Amino acid sequence: MLRALYDRTMGLAGHRHANWALAGVSFVESSVFPIPPDVVLIPMVLARRDKAWLIAAICTVSSVLGGLLGYAIGYFLFDAVGQPILEFYGYGEKFADFQSRYNEWGAWIVFIAGLTPFPYKVITIASGLTALNLPVFLLASVLARGLRFAIVAGLLWWFGEPIRIFIEKYLGLLFVLFVVLLFGGFALVKFVL
Repeated sequence: MLRALYDRTMGLAGHRHANWALAGVSFVESSVFPIPPDVVLIPMVLARRDKAWLIAAICTVSSVLGGLLGYAIGYFLFDAVGQPILEFYGYGEKFADFQSRYNEWGAWIVFIAGLTPFPYKVITIASGLTALNLPVFLLASVLARGLRFAIVAGLLWWFGEPIRIFIEKYLGLLFVLFVVLLFGGFALVKFVL
């Protein structure tokens, strides 16, 4: 089943609407969707290595725009949804402490989370929630997401066929690693917050 899904994704990666699909996945991943855009980015670069930098740029721009949606969710919906929940559970004071610490280190938090498999949507929403300075948020997001997607695209562009063979050979193991990193990121969020 995993192999069939991989083959289908590789086939779709060369489709004429693949860039729009990548943009959509990158956008929603930064605010609400749990699956990182790498699941589309990697097959697209492997299928079209000559377009690696364009694909990374599409992923970056869409991810940052989606990050703005996540920021807006945190900023505009916190009073209506989040604050009453925090008060109900008695976390109002803890949140105020978290907010001041978050904003003190916000640029680094956004940058580091944007580079790693850590769920970026959590950071975008938290940044809006704590009213992190918007230009700081945007700069850190552009740098982190751009660097992350450029590194992935660059490695795939550079290594090309051998990396595709490696992925196909160890697809099951890589999938398990991906799931562990995904759930580990969510567990880390639960532990940190």
